[in-house]
Amino acid sequence: MRLIALPAFQDNYLWLLHDGQRALVVDPGDAGPVQAFLADQGLQLEAILVTHHHPDHVGGVDALRDATGARVWGPARERIPEPVTRLSEGDAIEVLGLRFEVLDVPGHTAGHIAYYCPDFEGAPLLFCGDTLFSGGCGRLFEGTPAQMFDSLAKLAALPGATRVCCTHEYTLSNLKFATAVEPGNSQLNHYRQQCEQKRSHGEPTLPSTIAVENGINPFLRTRQPAVAQAAHGHDPAADPADPVAVFAALRQWKNEFR
Repeated sequence: MRLIALPAFQDNYLWLLHDGQRALVVDPGDAGPVQAFLADQGLQLEAILVTHHHPDHVGGVDALRDATGARVWGPARERIPEPVTRLSEGDAIEVLGLRFEVLDVPGHTAGHIAYYCPDFEGAPLLFCGDTLFSGGCGRLFEGTPAQMFDSLAKLAALPGATRVCCTHEYTLSNLKFATAVEPGNSQLNHYRQQCEQKRSHGEPTLPSTIAVENGINPFLRTRQPAVAQAAHGHDPAADPADPVAVFAALRQWKNEFR
């Protein structure tokens, strides 16, 4: 089974899994790159997994479904192109012989979900849409800071070896912000150098892992004194003893960061 990150638009990744004959794709905002890859590799698309309703994640769903007959799964509480099988936390699906557990992770959107495969070639796999990015997290378009904090805590508690398949190549800009928050984090500084080298060679920085993100991502580190104090320093109203307040201050800081 192969895991492929197909570039789309300016900075999206359309994640695709295939076994040499059958394939699934996650959040196909653009059908073109998927159709080209399927044709080049001689693959049959069997499944489309959707995490949330934004156009850059669902824009290619209709064309791919119509062309291939692939079944579509998506969040229970969001507008997704029909027909779609609706999912929420507690549900599980089996595709290409792989079991995916569904997690509710609202915040970026109200009904955002993630797909967690506990055993993919010896390590777990997470398709998290725009909830968790390497070094960052999604903007709060529909949810509250408390919702996103809880969603990120749920993902952070997954096994450290879990491969984190984010849907945007935002890593370097996120790490610039993370370094401003926590400049003394040696793991962060080392990871930033690794990612800069990958991008200089045109390589994706993803997937990351939960272990890496727990060590370098300020939005998962709101209980760390250095992160809490940095958030309080930027926004004195943010109580450093309240991790949700720290998260909210960090998210607002990131929104304005240049």
